[in-house]
Amino acid sequence: MKVLLIGGGGREHALGWKIAQSPQLSKLYLLPGNPGLTPLGETLSLAETDPVAITDFAKSEAIDLVVVGPEAVLATGLGDLLRASGIACFGPGKEAAQLETSKSFMKDVCATAGAPTAAYGKFSNAEDAKAFLREQTAPFVIKADGLAAGKGVIITQTLDEADAAVDDMLGGRFGDAGAELIIEEFMDGEEASFFAVSDGETIISMIAVQDHKRAYDGDKGPNTGGMGAYSPAPVFTQAVYERTMDEIIKPVIKEMRQRGTPYIGVLYAGLMIKNERPRLIEINARFGDPECQIMMCRMKSDFLPILYAAATGNLAGQEITWDDGAAALVVMAAEGYPGAYKKGSVIEGVEAATALPGVTVFHAGTKEADGRLLSNGGRVLNITATGSDISEAITRAYKGIDAINWPGGFYRRDIAWRALERDTPERNP
Repeated sequence: MKVLLIGGGGREHALGWKIAQSPQLSKLYLLPGNPGLTPLGETLSLAETDPVAITDFAKSEAIDLVVVGPEAVLATGLGDLLRASGIACFGPGKEAAQLETSKSFMKDVCATAGAPTAAYGKFSNAEDAKAFLREQTAPFVIKADGLAAGKGVIITQTLDEADAAVDDMLGGRFGDAGAELIIEEFMDGEEASFFAVSDGETIISMIAVQDHKRAYDGDKGPNTGGMGAYSPAPVFTQAVYERTMDEIIKPVIKEMRQRGTPYIGVLYAGLMIKNERPRLIEINARFGDPECQIMMCRMKSDFLPILYAAATGNLAGQEITWDDGAAALVVMAAEGYPGAYKKGSVIEGVEAATALPGVTVFHAGTKEADGRLLSNGGRVLNITATGSDISEAITRAYKGIDAINWPGGFYRRDIAWRALERDTPERNP
């Protein structure tokens, strides 16, 4: 099977790493790929956001399956164009991808489907937004309606800060993504990410992962795209799993089908869990990053047939099996991230880290120049490890970190602290 994988981050490296293990794969094309992916396939020079050029290439090379990683690519409508051209695509079309690209759309779908989420108001006028804020209680959650590269959520403790966030957002900080904003009820509890694959009708549940969004130890500092992750997620008990499937995943997939925009791909539910009650924080229309890396390392099944079955409407009868152990991931990021950071610093020791038992290093923001590996992004390396339990997995991941020499990077030293503090964690399904 010929496969085209779109994206060049840690998520896509993990997907490509898993796809390349399939005996059904004949050739893997990468757009744009990264230094970790390069040995696995052929790198293309097309633009990720040019759906016509990608579709033309897929037709000319008789590509059997296109797997889309980034949300920005889904927003171009690539999935629709590919399917109209008879090419299987793992990833929703433009309308269905609005579950991620428009928070107000997601809220409307959830309201119709009866999926539990935070109460909210939607605004394009600062005066109306500020009036609504005065009817709420702190903390105040303000979100850009559209895609803002994971940075469009601001949580404030005072009205003055909330007012400033409204002015900032509607004033153009996030461009078109912030032309409208959502003000949400603040939900407390413990967060987890849950994933399910759908062909528009059949659903296969995956697993839950917990990640760390704050930049520094102790869950302090600014929000990031994720500084680490682990699975199993102790908070995601069997009871939470059943409620998530029955109250969120199944109703949302059914509602999308009834709207005439069936959801094809992976549905990522960001959950807030309290007293075994899951509520939706957000829906993403693609695999999470760094959650995807964790899932690919725990997955025992050949994933390529699952991806193809979902893309072609043949998911019924398929199943995914998982390793009974655990996986943990630590992100090495460039100093200054998620603010201003420098690119181009030399990284050494990745091969030594990968040689350690149970350790896999996924490239998230790297490049090669003159035979050296250089940093080329904010989140740069994902040191991922498996083990019999979370304690062993995280110990191995930090041994991987110790093998890497990169003075320009930093990382959190307390990944998986919630899980390690639990004496007898319940395992997720």
